[in-house]
Amino acid sequence: MENLDRGLVAVKVTGGVYVGWRMFGYEYDPTAANVSYNLYKDGTKLTSVTDSTNYLDAAGTATSKYSVAAVIKGTEGTQSPAVTPWAQQYLSIPITPPPNGPNGGSYSANDASPGDLDGDGRIDIVLKWDPSNAHDNAQSGITDDCIIDGYTMDGKKLWRIDLGPNIRAGAHYTQLSVYDFDGDGKAEVALKTAPGTKDGTGAYLSKGPAATDDDSVVYRNSSGTILTGPEYMTVFAGDTGKELDTIEYPFLRSAATNWGDTTGNRQDRFNGGFAFTKDVGAAGGAGVANGLPSIISGRGYYTRLTVSSMIYRSGVLAKNWVYDSVTTFANGAGDHSEMAADVDGDGGQEVITGASTIDSAGTLKCNSGQGHGDAMDASELIPGKGITVFSIHESLGGQDSHDGATCKLNFNITNPGQDTGRGRAEYVSAGNETIASCTSSQGEVFCDGTKGAPDPGNNFVIYWDDDEWRETENGTSITKVGGGTLLSCAQCASNNGTKSTPTLTADLLGDWREEIVWRESGNTAMRLYTTTDVTKRRIYTLMHDPTYRAQVNFEQSAYNQPPHTGWRISPNMADPPVPDIFVK
Repeated sequence: MENLDRGLVAVKVTGGVYVGWRMFGYEYDPTAANVSYNLYKDGTKLTSVTDSTNYLDAAGTATSKYSVAAVIKGTEGTQSPAVTPWAQQYLSIPITPPPNGPNGGSYSANDASPGDLDGDGRIDIVLKWDPSNAHDNAQSGITDDCIIDGYTMDGKKLWRIDLGPNIRAGAHYTQLSVYDFDGDGKAEVALKTAPGTKDGTGAYLSKGPAATDDDSVVYRNSSGTILTGPEYMTVFAGDTGKELDTIEYPFLRSAATNWGDTTGNRQDRFNGGFAFTKDVGAAGGAGVANGLPSIISGRGYYTRLTVSSMIYRSGVLAKNWVYDSVTTFANGAGDHSEMAADVDGDGGQEVITGASTIDSAGTLKCNSGQGHGDAMDASELIPGKGITVFSIHESLGGQDSHDGATCKLNFNITNPGQDTGRGRAEYVSAGNETIASCTSSQGEVFCDGTKGAPDPGNNFVIYWDDDEWRETENGTSITKVGGGTLLSCAQCASNNGTKSTPTLTADLLGDWREEIVWRESGNTAMRLYTTTDVTKRRIYTLMHDPTYRAQVNFEQSAYNQPPHTGWRISPNMADPPVPDIFVK
C-alpha cells in the first residue's frame, strides 16, 4: 500500500490551534501503550499524546510550527516536516478549467480520485472535467471532450489528458482507476481511451494497437454516440500524464441483443476502480492472492454483466481475467457503482456489483436475484457477519441487505413498479450501536431487517466530528443525525445534478476521520475541508485499510457512493484488525 507521510495538519481555531496526524497501518498495535506520539512546537517538545492522533494547543498561534514523531515501544522515530496552521478550516486548491469546447460546452470540475502521483508521500488529486453538453447514455447529443487533470494539494497542475472525440462525456463513460499499480512508489492513472486521445504531454497515443490507428477519424454518429471504432485501455504516468502502455479494451462492444438494446445505452455503462484481486493470467484457474493491485473495469449491468481485471507491472499492461455473464440476468445483475472487499477471507478482494459478487479470480460467486439498483454499500453492517452488501432496487423496487460471500438475504423489501432511486447504510446515531441502519424511500430498518432504525440519509456519509458515528452529507453541507449542520460552504457547488455529490470524500490528511472536497462555484478552485474536533478515538489511517482504500477509488464511479472500511466503526466497536499490509 501507499507509503504516505504523516499528513500533519494544523488549523487556527477559536481557543488555539488544532493539530492532527496519521497513524500508519503498519505501526498500529492493539496494545495502545506500545504506540504514542511526541508533538513538537517550534522545535520544542510540547506534549506526548498517548490516546489519540490529534491535539488542541490552547497556546498555539498563527505562526506556530508543529511536527510529530511516533514512539514505538519506547523508541522515538523521525520527526515529520513542520507545518504552520491554516488560517481557516479549508485548503484552497487552485484549478484551471479547460477552454470551451468546439461544440459549445463549458467545463465544470466533477469527480476526483486520490493518489500519490509524484511519489513524495503526499496525496494528490486526479480531477475529471465534464463539459456542459455531457449526456447520459440514454440521451442523444454530441458532447465535447472529457478532460482529466492531475493536481498536487498545492494546486500545481501536473498534466492534462484529453480523451478526445471518440470517448463520450457523461457520468457512465469515463471512470478513474488511480493507484500505484507497478510498485514504483508513484500512482498511475488507467482510463478507457480511443483514437484521438492525447496524453499529458499533448501526444496522441502511440503504444500497442494505438500505434497504427488514425487519430483524425471521428467515430461518433449523428446522435453523438460511438458505436464503432477501436476501444483501448491506457495506463498513464502519475507525475507526467505520459502514456505508459495501451492495450485493446478487454471486453469490446458488440451489437448483441443480450445487452438489451443496440443503441449503446446499456453496453456503454461503465464502472471502474482498482481491487486487490487474484492474479490468474493465461493459465486461468483459482489464481494467486499476492496482494498486488489490479485495474478493474466493468461494462454493463442492466442485463449482461462484465467485469475485467487488468494488471500493470514492469511497464506492461495486460489482461488478467474477464467475467462475462454471457446471457442476461433477470432484472439486472449490477448497480450504477461497484465496490471491492475480501468477502471470504482468502486474501483476494472480490468485486461487488450490487446484486452480484464476482470472485477475486473472476468467476461469479453469487447473485442475490434482486436486480439492478442505483446505490449500494459494502462493509461490516451487521457485527460479526463479515461483509454485508446493501442495495436498492430499480425493477423490483425496495431494498435489501445480503451476505457478500453467499448473497443470502438478511432482509428484502420489494415494491414492483417503484424505482427506488436513493439509499444508504451506515452507523449514524445512538440507537444503532450494534447494527447499521439501511434506508431508502421504502423506510428505515436495521440491516438485519428489524425495525426502529435511525435514518442515515440517502446521499453521502462522512466521519467528521468527535465521535465514531458517521455524519450525513448532501449538497455542500454536513449534518449531524439528530442534530444540526456542522459545516456548510455557500461558495461551493455539488456535482452530478440531483445526485448532489461532493468532488471527493476520503481520509486525505490528519487523523482517521475524513476530509471533504467540494468545487467552488466558479470552478477555479477546490476546497478541501478538514475536521477540527478533538476526538479520543485512535484508529490508523483509513487509507491503510485495503477495503477502504479500494472503495475510495470506486467512489467516483458512475453514481458516486461513499467508501467503507472492511470492519465496523461505531462507539462500541472492537479494536480494528491489524492490517496485513506493507508499503512501497
